[in-house]
Amino acid sequence: MRSVEDGGSLAQQTYERLKGEIIGLHRPPGQRLVERELATGLGVSRIPLREALRLLEAEGLVVIVPRQGALVAPFTAADVRHLLDVRESLEGLAARLAASNADATGVATARAALTAARDAMASGDDRAVAAANAGFHEAVVGLSGNPLLQSLMQPLTARLRWLFHLAYADDVNLRLCEEHEEILAAIADGDADRAGDLAGRHVRATRALTLEMAARWAAPDLDPVEATRSRQRERKG
Repeated sequence: MRSVEDGGSLAQQTYERLKGEIIGLHRPPGQRLVERELATGLGVSRIPLREALRLLEAEGLVVIVPRQGALVAPFTAADVRHLLDVRESLEGLAARLAASNADATGVATARAALTAARDAMASGDDRAVAAANAGFHEAVVGLSGNPLLQSLMQPLTARLRWLFHLAYADDVNLRLCEEHEEILAAIADGDADRAGDLAGRHVRATRALTLEMAARWAAPDLDPVEATRSRQRERKG
């Protein structure tokens, strides 16, 4: 692991680095995050590292057990269902509002995300595809013109990006790109009803497959307190 580069806030850089590794599943759900090892690997002191971990905890990506340690947040199938329920409702609303408020600049941003996804598919970069598809949805929320909706979606952004990485597959990515094209066309045409309907169907269409693939990473029986306590025992042993 290379050191965090100079410049800017070390805590922010450390946060971005760890966030990318968690969302991209380089650090899977349930993995313990040992401060000493992370600080050494990232080339930072424990002060910015702890600040970064607190930011990640606020986004639901990390669990911190006081006086024991931290780990990448584990999840259950129910957690993913709840996330999909919220996503379907809020993204349908975002698409509907985007069609009523879209401007040329916002549409171009969303279209650039679609192009990036297509290019990443052509090069076989699955993780870049997932990131671009997530970027498309974030662009649609930005097009909504609704600050309250944007603030409601902000805490979910990291977990939704993680969800895209969790459930990527070649055939799914192709379908996602095609459905994104249809949603953007409806937005650009100003057809709010069609945009909202397509966005809702888009989430529902991949629900079963997403839950199936998420089950491979789920840790329903993992107890964060016990997991971090076991680390303490290892140190004493």
